[in-house]
Amino acid sequence: MNSNGNNHKSDTLILGIGNILMGDEGVGVRVVEEIQKAKLPVNVTCLDGGTGSFLLLDPMQSAGKVILIDATVDGAPAGTLRRLQPRFSSDYPRTLTAHDIGLKDLLDTFYLLGNQPEVVLYAVSIPPLHEMGLDLTPQVASRIPEIARQILAEVNE
Repeated sequence: MNSNGNNHKSDTLILGIGNILMGDEGVGVRVVEEIQKAKLPVNVTCLDGGTGSFLLLDPMQSAGKVILIDATVDGAPAGTLRRLQPRFSSDYPRTLTAHDIGLKDLLDTFYLLGNQPEVVLYAVSIPPLHEMGLDLTPQVASRIPEIARQILAEVNE
Protein backbone atom coordinates (compact mmCIF):
# COMPACT_ATOMS: atom_id res chain seq x y z
CA MET A 1 0.00 0.00 0.00
CA ASN A 2 1.40 3.40 -0.81
CA SER A 3 1.51 6.41 1.49
CA ASN A 4 -1.90 7.57 0.19
CA GLY A 5 -3.56 4.31 1.20
CA ASN A 6 -3.99 3.24 -2.42
CA ASN A 7 -3.17 -0.24 -3.61
CA HIS A 8 -2.43 -0.42 -7.34
CA LYS A 9 -0.55 -3.05 -9.34
CA SER A 10 1.58 -0.20 -10.69
CA ASP A 11 2.98 0.34 -7.19
CA THR A 12 6.63 -0.39 -6.51
CA LEU A 13 7.74 -2.13 -3.33
CA ILE A 14 11.33 -1.64 -2.18
CA LEU A 15 12.11 -4.49 0.20
CA GLY A 16 15.30 -4.57 2.25
CA ILE A 17 16.23 -8.07 3.40
CA GLY A 18 18.73 -8.95 6.12
CA ASN A 19 19.53 -9.40 9.77
CA ILE A 20 20.88 -6.15 11.22
CA LEU A 21 22.22 -8.04 14.25
CA MET A 22 24.78 -9.67 11.95
CA GLY A 23 26.48 -6.53 10.64
CA ASP A 24 26.90 -6.50 6.86
CA GLU A 25 24.22 -9.19 6.53
CA GLY A 26 21.70 -6.42 7.28
CA VAL A 27 22.79 -4.19 4.38
CA GLY A 28 19.40 -4.52 2.65
CA VAL A 29 17.63 -3.08 5.68
CA ARG A 30 20.24 -0.31 5.99
CA VAL A 31 19.74 0.69 2.33
CA VAL A 32 15.97 0.90 2.88
CA GLU A 33 16.59 3.14 5.90
CA GLU A 34 18.66 5.44 3.66
CA ILE A 35 16.02 5.45 0.90
CA GLN A 36 13.31 6.37 3.41
CA LYS A 37 15.11 9.68 4.04
CA ALA A 38 14.27 10.76 0.47
CA LYS A 39 10.98 12.00 -0.91
CA LEU A 40 9.51 9.00 -2.69
CA PRO A 41 6.89 8.95 -5.44
CA VAL A 42 3.41 8.21 -4.04
CA ASN A 43 3.38 4.80 -5.72
CA VAL A 44 6.57 3.61 -3.96
CA THR A 45 6.63 1.86 -0.59
CA CYS A 46 9.73 0.89 1.40
CA LEU A 47 9.64 -2.04 3.78
CA ASP A 48 12.15 -3.57 6.19
CA GLY A 49 11.75 -7.23 5.30
CA GLY A 50 14.11 -8.44 8.01
CA THR A 51 15.17 -12.01 7.39
CA GLY A 52 12.24 -12.66 5.07
CA SER A 53 9.14 -14.73 5.74
CA PHE A 54 5.86 -15.63 4.14
CA LEU A 55 4.35 -12.54 5.82
CA LEU A 56 6.01 -10.59 2.99
CA LEU A 57 3.75 -12.26 0.39
CA ASP A 58 0.89 -9.80 0.90
CA PRO A 59 2.85 -6.61 0.24
CA MET A 60 4.69 -8.30 -2.64
CA GLN A 61 1.42 -9.40 -4.25
CA SER A 62 0.14 -5.82 -4.18
CA ALA A 63 3.09 -4.49 -6.17
CA GLY A 64 3.61 -4.23 -9.90
CA LYS A 65 7.36 -4.11 -9.29
CA VAL A 66 9.37 -5.51 -6.39
CA ILE A 67 12.90 -4.29 -5.72
CA LEU A 68 14.81 -6.51 -3.28
CA ILE A 69 18.07 -5.47 -1.63
CA ASP A 70 20.04 -8.31 -0.07
CA ALA A 71 23.55 -9.36 0.92
CA THR A 72 25.53 -12.08 -0.79
CA VAL A 73 28.77 -13.79 0.20
CA ASP A 74 30.09 -14.37 -3.31
CA GLY A 75 33.81 -13.70 -3.08
CA ALA A 76 33.58 -10.29 -4.77
CA PRO A 77 35.05 -7.27 -2.98
CA ALA A 78 32.84 -6.07 -0.12
CA GLY A 79 30.38 -3.47 -1.34
CA THR A 80 30.24 -4.75 -4.93
CA LEU A 81 26.72 -4.22 -6.29
CA ARG A 82 24.98 -6.35 -8.90
CA ARG A 83 21.53 -5.63 -10.33
CA LEU A 84 19.80 -8.88 -11.23
CA GLN A 85 16.33 -9.83 -12.42
CA PRO A 86 15.66 -13.25 -10.86
CA ARG A 87 12.68 -15.21 -12.11
CA PHE A 88 13.11 -18.26 -9.88
CA SER A 89 15.13 -19.08 -6.79
CA SER A 90 17.71 -20.75 -9.04
CA ASP A 91 18.40 -17.31 -10.55
CA TYR A 92 19.72 -16.00 -7.23
CA PRO A 93 23.44 -15.78 -6.51
CA ARG A 94 24.71 -19.18 -5.40
CA THR A 95 25.98 -18.20 -1.97
CA LEU A 96 23.41 -16.06 -0.26
CA THR A 97 23.69 -15.65 3.48
CA ALA A 98 21.85 -17.46 6.26
CA HIS A 99 18.30 -16.41 5.33
CA ASP A 100 18.55 -17.48 1.66
CA ILE A 101 16.32 -20.54 1.93
CA GLY A 102 13.41 -18.53 3.30
CA LEU A 103 13.83 -15.84 0.65
CA LYS A 104 14.18 -18.36 -2.15
CA ASP A 105 11.09 -20.22 -0.92
CA LEU A 106 9.24 -16.92 -0.67
CA LEU A 107 10.06 -16.04 -4.28
CA ASP A 108 9.06 -19.47 -5.57
CA THR A 109 5.76 -19.33 -3.65
CA PHE A 110 5.18 -15.81 -4.93
CA TYR A 111 5.42 -17.01 -8.55
CA LEU A 112 3.46 -20.21 -7.90
CA LEU A 113 0.56 -18.04 -6.73
CA GLY A 114 0.47 -16.56 -10.22
CA ASN A 115 2.20 -13.26 -9.52
CA GLN A 116 4.01 -11.78 -12.50
CA PRO A 117 5.46 -8.42 -11.43
CA GLU A 118 8.90 -7.26 -12.37
CA VAL A 119 11.36 -8.40 -9.70
CA VAL A 120 14.76 -6.73 -9.38
CA LEU A 121 17.45 -7.85 -6.93
CA TYR A 122 20.22 -5.53 -5.86
CA ALA A 123 22.79 -8.00 -4.50
CA VAL A 124 25.48 -6.43 -2.31
CA SER A 125 28.66 -8.45 -1.78
CA ILE A 126 29.74 -8.79 1.83
CA PRO A 127 32.70 -10.53 3.46
CA PRO A 128 32.11 -13.85 5.24
CA LEU A 129 30.37 -13.31 8.57
CA HIS A 130 32.67 -13.43 11.56
CA GLU A 131 30.84 -11.99 14.54
CA MET A 132 27.53 -10.49 15.50
CA GLY A 133 27.09 -6.74 15.81
CA LEU A 134 25.05 -3.82 14.52
CA ASP A 135 27.89 -2.11 12.67
CA LEU A 136 28.62 -2.51 8.97
CA THR A 137 32.18 -2.83 7.72
CA PRO A 138 33.51 0.45 6.27
CA GLN A 139 33.58 -1.05 2.75
CA VAL A 140 29.86 -1.90 2.85
CA ALA A 141 28.73 1.17 4.83
CA SER A 142 30.42 3.52 2.35
CA ARG A 143 28.37 2.03 -0.52
CA ILE A 144 24.92 2.58 1.04
CA PRO A 145 24.38 6.15 -0.26
CA GLU A 146 25.29 5.14 -3.83
CA ILE A 147 23.12 2.02 -3.74
CA ALA A 148 20.22 4.11 -2.44
CA ARG A 149 20.79 6.68 -5.24
CA GLN A 150 20.71 3.96 -7.90
CA ILE A 151 17.45 2.54 -6.56
CA LEU A 152 15.91 6.00 -6.25
CA ALA A 153 16.89 6.74 -9.85
CA GLU A 154 15.18 3.53 -10.93
CA VAL A 155 11.91 4.29 -9.13
CA ASN A 156 11.92 7.88 -10.38
CA GLU A 157 12.26 6.89 -14.07
